[in-house]
Amino acid sequence: MLEDELNVSTRQRDGVAIIDLIGDVTTFAEEKINEAYRQVTSEGARHVLLNFRQNDYINSAGIAILIGIVTEVNRHNQKLAFSGLSQHFQKIFRMVGLAQYADIYQDEDEALQGLMPTAT
Repeated sequence: MLEDELNVSTRQRDGVAIIDLIGDVTTFAEEKINEAYRQVTSEGARHVLLNFRQNDYINSAGIAILIGIVTEVNRHNQKLAFSGLSQHFQKIFRMVGLAQYADIYQDEDEALQGLMPTAT
């Protein structure tokens, strides 16, 4: 079934809320992604990482969903990052302007280093 094309799970690591997106990000993913985002926000997340390391496909509806998440992140004064995107999708995210609102990292470890403020 199309609704099962994306599995979304959340976890915490080093003070960052990580939303793992496994599968295709299409119109059918909207409810799952938004629910995961609402969950981590209600738990007080200040830093949110969307992890795409097991993702092969993002269509225009998926991009629109992510733009909605960017809007919510800005509204809640959170910091958002993306990790695990293929070179192709990194380029697309830059072209549509998502990279202006969220940093793009190669992998989860790099993203965690970039998201966390330096300890003093």
